[in-house]
Amino acid sequence: MKRGAPIPETVTLYVPFRVVKRGGRKEMQLPDGASSQRKMDNTLVKALARAFRWKQLLESGDFATIAELAEREGIAPSYMTRVMRLTLLAPDIVEAIVEAQQPPDAKLADFLAPFPVEWVAQPWLRSRAQG
Repeated sequence: MKRGAPIPETVTLYVPFRVVKRGGRKEMQLPDGASSQRKMDNTLVKALARAFRWKQLLESGDFATIAELAEREGIAPSYMTRVMRLTLLAPDIVEAIVEAQQPPDAKLADFLAPFPVEWVAQPWLRSRAQG
């Protein structure tokens, strides 16, 4: 196989963006009209992962109570209980969150607030998760 032109040593790529602060964090913002993929909410996904892990630890019998597990994890039992409610979300809502299909304004606090446990009664959460 022959090469037509040598590969350059350095490639310069110009990407127009600006840095903005949001809640004490810096984010890159693309110019208007630039396409971008949705950004996964790592905080929300991490909370989902923790909730399902904690649920598995309790169901397997590794820990007898939420208080015992919370002590081991070094967090308040009340916080653990709120996060574990995420395991009661409808599967399509969980999938939408993991696939970064939640709207940018949907935050973990929205999902930690009390919500109905029946999947069909979660339309507000579904609309928040699917944008």
